[in-house]
Amino acid sequence: MIGTQRSGSNLLRVMLDQSADIASPHPAHVLVTFYPLLHLYGDLDHPGNYRRLVSDVVDYIKANPVPWFNVVLDKDELFSLSGVYNLIELNRLVYERVAQAAGARYWCCKSMANVHFADELEKGNPDLKYIYLYRDGRDVAASFKKAIVGEKHIYPIARQWTEDQDACLRLAQKVPANRFHALSYEQLITHPQVTISNLCNFLEIEYHAEMLNFHTSKEAAATAEAGAMWSNLQKPVMADNTGKFRNVLNETEIEIFELIAGDVMKKLGYPLFTSLQNTNLIAEGAVQDYYTENEQLKAKFYKNADMNDIQKRMPQQTILNRIKNRQYDNSAS
Repeated sequence: MIGTQRSGSNLLRVMLDQSADIASPHPAHVLVTFYPLLHLYGDLDHPGNYRRLVSDVVDYIKANPVPWFNVVLDKDELFSLSGVYNLIELNRLVYERVAQAAGARYWCCKSMANVHFADELEKGNPDLKYIYLYRDGRDVAASFKKAIVGEKHIYPIARQWTEDQDACLRLAQKVPANRFHALSYEQLITHPQVTISNLCNFLEIEYHAEMLNFHTSKEAAATAEAGAMWSNLQKPVMADNTGKFRNVLNETEIEIFELIAGDVMKKLGYPLFTSLQNTNLIAEGAVQDYYTENEQLKAKFYKNADMNDIQKRMPQQTILNRIKNRQYDNSAS
């Protein structure tokens, strides 16, 4: 599943997870987390370095805020099954264990930013299918402003959303049509049965009405319990959950977003509400101030965040700190 977070991806994930044919756990974001750290492991062709990566990835997944039920990740097994020693191979093997544990034919990884690793994924996963889920970027921005994850100023949110959609649209031109399926969040919540049925046809799995009863599932409860930003998963589909940005963003924020993302928004069929005349809003000097303010907003938000949200994320952060400190100590010795 590709696109941008806060686009209803957990809603779609939990719906899919109700099918016996597909296993879709809450993502640990293995690729986006570990690719920037790979230089710390040295040459992965050396078995010892790759074995260390396997161990760290497994530990990180086990510390995920939402647990992976009944999934056993054996580090020695993953190492021995690896045909090549790289992160893409490891990610594939991990998700195959997920499908195996669920008795499912397929697995789904809901780490939306994986679109930026599409070239690597294509090499390591023949015939991979992509679900491109998109949502009005202004609603995405409004959601990020209230979530413990992500940027908080409208400018970096708009930049990220635009880059993500551009990457998805480019990928759609590269892969065969039978491996790429696009749907909007707005379609999903206003016409859920038709939208999910069409998606099941694309995935070659059977549609079940139970998919729309996702909110009563164990997976929905576990995800909602892990963070306030997922609380809606224990509610039925909210058909009116669009246009929320009008009550969250001010006119200047909306114009900044549309100045950055307007072309992509029009491609995806979203109307613009501002004149796009105030280009001084995205001038170089203003942008520098936006990023400074963004860091201040994130620090303020985290300081006041729900303690449960913070505690659920601490184990993974501890592992990342351990990795960085361990490697720093080794290089210094």
